[in-house]
Amino acid sequence: MSLLRVLLCIIFPPLAVIDKGCGSVLIVLLLTVAGWIPGVIAALIIVNKR
Repeated sequence: MSLLRVLLCIIFPPLAVIDKGCGSVLIVLLLTVAGWIPGVIAALIIVNKR
């Protein structure tokens, strides 16, 4: 996981998971709308998976 991807997860979580598929983007977007912290956590978990 690169530093740029981590910063993107913190600044705008849905953009960080754009290459992981539509479902991931939708989940992270909904969590970000519900609260910024859950969106960041979900984005970091999704990006960290291999």
